[in-house]
Amino acid sequence: MSETPEPTKAHFRGDVTVDLVKHAASDSDVLFAARVSTAGEQSLEEVTKDPERSKGLVNFLMRDRHGSPFEHNSMTFFISAPIFVFREFMRHRVGWSYNEESGRYRELEPVFYVPGESRKLIQQGRPGKYEFVEGTPGQHELTSRVMEESYRRAYDAYQEMLGAGVAREVARAVLPVGLFSTMYATCNARSLMHFLGLRTQHELAKVPSFPQREIEMVGEQMEAHWARLMPLTHAAFNKNGRVAP
Repeated sequence: MSETPEPTKAHFRGDVTVDLVKHAASDSDVLFAARVSTAGEQSLEEVTKDPERSKGLVNFLMRDRHGSPFEHNSMTFFISAPIFVFREFMRHRVGWSYNEESGRYRELEPVFYVPGESRKLIQQGRPGKYEFVEGTPGQHELTSRVMEESYRRAYDAYQEMLGAGVAREVARAVLPVGLFSTMYATCNARSLMHFLGLRTQHELAKVPSFPQREIEMVGEQMEAHWARLMPLTHAAFNKNGRVAP
């Protein structure tokens, strides 16, 4: 008979992290791809010698939805977030590649998501026309306490099964979607713009979106990295209503 393990100290987080681990992405990638149709192959100096012309071309492509020039680049992000965020994330398939850590091959760490104090808790209104509002201090206390207790029980059960020799791929079934996972996500600027158009709220967006806050937190960090790499493209995206070309 196996011994019941000591309760594990769990770690609770209310944030997500996004690191840009590698990239081949710049506004010049868009310019090269667009100008080959009329000028053939050009040098970097030729492509970038007129900043105002470059800005105008990128804006024209975005405005008139000539999308393919925005695909000739690549960004790879390392994302740490709750599993339920990744389940939403993987609805985005065109132009994306994913590799997530596996509970079959490694023991999963006891890191769990608990909403921070700024996370709105209360949903009001009918489906398709609802809003979230602040929770009371009592509701925040209840949410944190119940989630933490549930997470501890689930992870203790996971450890008990592992201690008895149950395979990791079976034992992981007791773990909740609030467990943190990690993944590499690779995309191009066009696919990222489609993601941001749906998964972030923004005052400049022509088409309103109502993302779950946790995936929006990921999107905001990805956008900040992308904006530094491709400032002309990012500015054109905002100028034209945050609609992907």
